[in-house]
Amino acid sequence: MAPDVYQKLAHHLDSLPGGFPPTEDGVELKILKKLFTPEQAELALCCTLIPEEARVIARRAGLGVEEAKARLEEMVDQGLILGMYPPGREPLYMAAQYVIGIWEYNVNNLDPELVELMNAYLPTLFEAGIWQKAPQLRTIPVGRSIEAKQHIMPYEEAENLIRQQKKILVAPCICRREHTMVGKGCDKPEEACLVFGSGAFYYLRRGVGREIGQEEALGILKKADEAGLVLQPSNAQKPLNLCCCCGCCCQVLKALKRQPRPADLAASPFVAAADPEECTGCGECLDRCQMEALSLDDEDKVVLDLGRCIGCGLCVSTCPSGALTLERKPEEEQRPVPANVQAMYTELAKARGKMSGGKVAMMGIKSKLDRLLAAKK
Repeated sequence: MAPDVYQKLAHHLDSLPGGFPPTEDGVELKILKKLFTPEQAELALCCTLIPEEARVIARRAGLGVEEAKARLEEMVDQGLILGMYPPGREPLYMAAQYVIGIWEYNVNNLDPELVELMNAYLPTLFEAGIWQKAPQLRTIPVGRSIEAKQHIMPYEEAENLIRQQKKILVAPCICRREHTMVGKGCDKPEEACLVFGSGAFYYLRRGVGREIGQEEALGILKKADEAGLVLQPSNAQKPLNLCCCCGCCCQVLKALKRQPRPADLAASPFVAAADPEECTGCGECLDRCQMEALSLDDEDKVVLDLGRCIGCGLCVSTCPSGALTLERKPEEEQRPVPANVQAMYTELAKARGKMSGGKVAMMGIKSKLDRLLAAKK
């Protein structure tokens, strides 16, 4: 029997760097049926990783140009594909990955059934071995946890990342929103996902989130530290987003927490260090740690499990005695950070064995996006 359009779309999404692996019970197909009409699924199959005009996709899909353009615009508005609008030129359209991508773009379209399906799919979607080789997010420390004497790269400091941005948007955290929808949420701020550059333009066009200035963005970082949220930007020196994540709702942190050694998967240049002699046993750090890496011994002295520490610095920024500090890992244990998001996805495609034609596609994305972003400045 020939595969139906949703099976074809699932295979198409799985061929992209972010992946969309199959399951035995087919829950991924139920997700696609919730998000895409059959006609939209057919058209999504004609979208590639290279941004293209509607006329090119129309020819591939066997549609008239105006009909294709109208349907593509509808799919952009629904967060099913990406649309780009360079000044003075025809819009360009390209495939969106499922994660990070279609799922996050549908933060305003959640319902309990979709949330249930996604949570059933997540154990398959999060491929620990792939994440260890090429993570989509990395962890950077909260600002107060870094000593002034420490050498820190510009892309390792959240405040510096914010000050480099000309276009910033804050969007709802889809993880906290989905958990709240099914009665499992927390009291952490929901408006906490920062989106930059071309990502901010896309979110604004779709009416998701709101544009903010640098000072408000810096204020969100301060609130994130106070609330005990882990800072996770794109795994790139020039990120497109910076998420402020809690260990109870964030699907990435929850997946890491389930691993016996989260430190082996997390992309972070830092790790905590503990001095039990300085510890007063207040226990403040236990609640702040999102990976359960800290405990108190029989003498109420802090004990650190290095295999669980992801170097977020949350325990350090509120330790009243100075018993906890952040240290830079040995150079051989620090993962190189890709130059940009395109390079990150190229590494992810390699890790998933999806580089047949992928390298050319990534080069096409990079060159076209560079031109588009230059035109918007």
